Formats: sequence, C-alpha cells, structure tokens
Amino acid sequence: MKPKLVRDLIPGIIIRNGETPVIRKVKGKEFDDALANKLVEEAIEFLKSGKPEELVDVLEVILTILRRAGMDMDQLEYLRQRKEDERGGLYLGLILEKVLQKNGS
Repeated sequence: MKPKLVRDLIPGIIIRNGETPVIRKVKGKEFDDALANKLVEEAIEFLKSGKPEELVDVLEVILTILRRAGMDMDQLEYLRQRKEDERGGLYLGLILEKVLQKNGS
C-alpha cells in the first residue's frame, strides 16, 4: 500500500477491525503536498464513480487547505464570485475546441 493522507479517525477504525495501522504525522510542506495529492486522488474517485457523494471528500480536502492558508469558505466564495463575474461560470457546458488565429489558421 502506498502511503497516503487519511481522515483523522481512520487509524482507530483500522484498530477496531483488528489490524495495526502504521502512521506518522506530517507538517509544513509535506502536509501541503499530501493535501494536494489527496485532492487529486479524491477528484479521480469522483471522476470514476460520478457519484456526488464523492465530492464530500473533495470538499474536506479543500476546507483543510483553506484552513492552512488562513482562509474560510466565505473568502473562497468571494474569490469564486469575482472570477465568475470576470470570466463566467461553467453553467452552459461550453467546450472550447480550438482558437483560430487572426490569419484564419
């Protein structure tokens, strides 16, 4: 098994199942890197399953990243809204196939 970031109660669950977890606590950049990897891992799980319930794990990672950055959901929502105001949302399902240069290519 490849080492990975897990939720805080997972070691206890493993113990209750009669197994022994081998864990270590990470800090600083290693924690940030583990969170980035976890975000990708959880996004892939959502991509594979298509189940909205998988987004709970994505959100948990995002919330932890925000806390570590000294931000909260209100601040993130403010930034999201600003970007939506400037560039739009994703509601229309537009796929950019290509961009033609001014000379037509």
